[in-house]
Amino acid sequence: MIRRTFLTRAAAAAAALGLAAPLRAASDRFEVTRSTAEWKAMLSDLEYAVMREEATERAFTSPLNDEKRAGTFLCRGCDLPLYPSKTKFDSGTGWPSFWDALPNAIETKADRSLFGVRTECHCRRCGSHLGHIFDDGPPPTGKRHCINGVSLKFRAA
Repeated sequence: MIRRTFLTRAAAAAAALGLAAPLRAASDRFEVTRSTAEWKAMLSDLEYAVMREEATERAFTSPLNDEKRAGTFLCRGCDLPLYPSKTKFDSGTGWPSFWDALPNAIETKADRSLFGVRTECHCRRCGSHLGHIFDDGPPPTGKRHCINGVSLKFRAA
């Protein structure tokens, strides 16, 4: 079984057993809130799965992975500026990667969904799942924010 198939099945099994942490549903938790129907109406199936159900897009499928212009990456769910292009780098992982976010743009939580603990990041304004943060990035932070491109929009400078 290939690694991706294994990880996908493991995540599905964890979710079925209630081991995966669900997205926060408290309406007073985020400034921007929408009903499930509203989210589904504004997002594609893949965007909804990633942003609202904490799925992951396939590596090397996002056009934003190759975006090199000056500008800002925004949350697709609420247009909050999240990452300046100056912090983007080519991690070789197949997902847009950044060494830092804008101040007060993201929040994090422990993700225990795949037999370990990772740091998940999400938009602090609408709660949309963005991706994960790892400790294998470049200076000056040493962090790699590995972000699903479908969770982002790009605005050129």
